[in-house]
Amino acid sequence: MVCTMPFLRALIRTARMIRHAPELSTGLPADHAVMLDAPDERLSPALVAAALGEYEPAAKLLATTRDAAEWESRDRYLNRLVAFARSRDGWLGGWLAVTPHDPDALLVKAQLALSRAWDSPARAEQLREVGPMITAAAECDPRDPVPWRLALDHARGTRATHTTFETLWEQALRRSTHHYGCHVAALQYLSAAWYGSHRECFDFAERAAEDSLPSSLVQALPLRAAFAVLAEGPAARTTSVQEERIDRAADLAISLSESFEPGDPWPAEVRNLLAYVLVARRRWGEALEQFRQIGPHAASFPWSSVSEDPLGRYLDARDSARLKVASVTPLRHRADRGRTRGHYA
Repeated sequence: MVCTMPFLRALIRTARMIRHAPELSTGLPADHAVMLDAPDERLSPALVAAALGEYEPAAKLLATTRDAAEWESRDRYLNRLVAFARSRDGWLGGWLAVTPHDPDALLVKAQLALSRAWDSPARAEQLREVGPMITAAAECDPRDPVPWRLALDHARGTRATHTTFETLWEQALRRSTHHYGCHVAALQYLSAAWYGSHRECFDFAERAAEDSLPSSLVQALPLRAAFAVLAEGPAARTTSVQEERIDRAADLAISLSESFEPGDPWPAEVRNLLAYVLVARRRWGEALEQFRQIGPHAASFPWSSVSEDPLGRYLDARDSARLKVASVTPLRHRADRGRTRGHYA
């Protein structure tokens, strides 16, 4: 009789999955409706125009964010435009040819050069050439914190000392106390993969989150620190203290996610990261809820960090969460209770 128990448990799990998996798909877009890094209504026209070799919409978009001091949007749009320019940069060349001193064009040029240098076998040499470009972009508008995010990333790549890095960090804070991109850049410098440790990473992230507004994306910074630990893979050993900090970071990010509407593209990357961490912590019910909150907005990060097919990895994780929740939902259970949040084995 003892020998049959594992078999019986497996049969029950299978029956539960068959019974509940379809109803647990409620609120989840179909696989074909999920989009990876879909642009919002402001960015989309700029990307379409850039594909046609036209720079004017991108120039107008970045100028608008600069004039209105929309630094978070500016940084986000910059990264998306540069990701496009890495394979098709003719529109940027035309922009620089017409207005070589345009602060927005210089910012795109600096970020593009920085991104390419990071991926180059001659990284150190190329990064040295990028330094003056970042300086030029920073001097164009003393209010703008985004060039200082570039400077922080550049400092990490050039093995800048802690003293140099702290000087750059101070300059970034003077321009925007809670700029998410600058905080992420600082966190990466302090990570165990670079010049710090997991403890330093968590300490910095938790202090920053405490000092930020409840709806600020900086609230998700401890989640980034948690990801840095989890990204080391299943072979990495985590201490009980680290696991507590990871779960606290996830709890804080859940609260942040709840402050936005379901399907809102703005917190999509944070929600994707949160779903990843919850799956890694086997918090299946909460992970499934975040996949519902994400809606159709899959993000490359963090899935591209663990797979060459980020969209496929995202869909696999979403399906795993749904099946795990189904497998522990009792057969005689109301459908609406199947979506209860919680920890599942």
